Amino acid sequence: PVVLQVSYASLSASRGPPVDSRCSGRACNPRMGNLAVGRLLTTLSVCGSNSSDSYCSFKHTISPKAFCATPKCGKCNAAIPGQAHPASAMSDSSFRFPHTWWQSAEGAREETLRLDLETAFLFTHLILVFRSPRPAAMILERSQDYGKTWRTLRYFMGGQRGTTMGPAAPRSTQGLPVIYRALSPGSTLDPYGPDAQEQLMVTNLRVRLLQRQPCPCEAKHSGALPTNHYAIYDFIVKGSCLCNGHADHCVPVSGHQKKTHNMVHGKCVCRHNTAGDHCQRCAPLYNNRPWQAANGITGTPQECQKCKCNGHAQSCHLDRVLWLASGRRSGGVCNNCLHNTGGRHCQICKRGYYRDSALLRTAPDSCKPCLCHPLGTDSAGGPACHPSSGGCTCKPGVSGPQCDRCMMGYWGLGQYGCRPCDCTGDCDPYTGDCLSGLQSSIQKANAVRHRKRRVMCAVKMCLVLTEKCECVEATLSNPKLFCAAEYDYGDPVVKVMAAHDKGSHAEVEVKIKKVLFSKPGLKILRGSVILYPESWTIQGCTCPILNPGLDYLVAGHEDRRTGRLVINMKSFVKQWKTSLAQKMMHMIRKDCGHDNTDIATCLN
Repeated sequence: PVVLQVSYASLSASRGPPVDSRCSGRACNPRMGNLAVGRLLTTLSVCGSNSSDSYCSFKHTISPKAFCATPKCGKCNAAIPGQAHPASAMSDSSFRFPHTWWQSAEGAREETLRLDLETAFLFTHLILVFRSPRPAAMILERSQDYGKTWRTLRYFMGGQRGTTMGPAAPRSTQGLPVIYRALSPGSTLDPYGPDAQEQLMVTNLRVRLLQRQPCPCEAKHSGALPTNHYAIYDFIVKGSCLCNGHADHCVPVSGHQKKTHNMVHGKCVCRHNTAGDHCQRCAPLYNNRPWQAANGITGTPQECQKCKCNGHAQSCHLDRVLWLASGRRSGGVCNNCLHNTGGRHCQICKRGYYRDSALLRTAPDSCKPCLCHPLGTDSAGGPACHPSSGGCTCKPGVSGPQCDRCMMGYWGLGQYGCRPCDCTGDCDPYTGDCLSGLQSSIQKANAVRHRKRRVMCAVKMCLVLTEKCECVEATLSNPKLFCAAEYDYGDPVVKVMAAHDKGSHAEVEVKIKKVLFSKPGLKILRGSVILYPESWTIQGCTCPILNPGLDYLVAGHEDRRTGRLVINMKSFVKQWKTSLAQKMMHMIRKDCGHDNTDIATCLN
């Protein structure tokens, strides 16, 4: 057989340069090969599929003397390896296996050869080498949508230019190739441009053999010979991986394994900052300008350009409006900025954060959280600070770098800032009580000392005890000391529901289950009550410790001026135990002189 290898210089890079340099600064494409190798060719029939079939053929020769030599006959049986002629024989190596071929069933009038590809490929030319006489008519078709629709590429007829060889006198057409070229050798089309891609891209190929052509030698032999079949040595589909000029190497498509080292794979290993099975889009962080296929005529790679995201984003997208407004220079917008950054280029810190000038703009921790007090800061939508300095904008009457304290002459840090003191001089910043000159000096010194100890819980629903706060718990070991404390109230069971930082003071929300005793004039009912930890305004932490969700025995005092139930370092606070409650009741009745007829009930 005659096999014609047609090169396609525009698509196939020459050997020689290192692999790493083939795409460096220029358009590139994977080397071409036979797309049929390693893939399944299907036909409508195969000889010997049911039983052994006899067949005869005339040996192809270019010698006029031996033109119609004695026919060679044999048996075809698909179940016997030495006698089988399957469709796969058309795609094996024509050099390693030159005497293998596919053969249709005897008497087949029409046949269809089909190659289904797992993804889109570039198809440059087809070579068919027939063992039987070439068909009198056949059609080459291609699909670009995996077999849903088909388009005819070429209709071949006996005597058509390009399919007949030699003089018009009758002679055998065995062994002569049928060749189809997708683009003419002199084509000036850019092989990566849309027009060329429309002609070259395929997902399926189909050759329909419509009419057999009898061998002229049959007339010289008496008797009917079994030569009514199609037989093909080689089905060569030349092409390459479809990479739009952005790759020089391909790997198997997901779900498809490599079957032979000569197989042309379909997934591009993309270069030029592109991505996708066919390098048909820009990589996630390289969308600063529109994707383009490489230019196969000039060799320009048309690389994708990286977005400027300062190391704080993993992807970006192209904004067409920005792209056009920039004069087609830059249109990338960063997606989902990380590290508390925002903006088109992740160049600014989000609200509630400021830029640390000591760190590089690209550092992951360059945006620090604002330390502004939520009550003292004048900002809608939550605490915010200056994006560069971190400075806070305070509400009226509030001062400090974090807006966390009242100015001189103000008190009661709250939702609307601090209120002016109703005094001729300074006042207590938490209670508003007027202070003498000496008290004012002491208060200022204490405020500076204890402000360093104060820690606010970030969720504003709890109070945090710092390591500088040491709570000394009261005990029931000495009845005289317990009675001498002269508690205003005693609750056998108090369930702590929540704790809240109010800026100037703290509130502990509790549920009183039973009142054990209270002094005359102090009426305490069951249900929700607020306790006020006195130590919060002085030390910045709560003593005694009250953990939300637990039950406690509590005995404390009332603030005569405000009527608040106060707990402080003198209060008795212990986690609830029945034995402890019984001991406390006994001590109250025997040593402290209280009488309560409901003791038995509250302990049940």
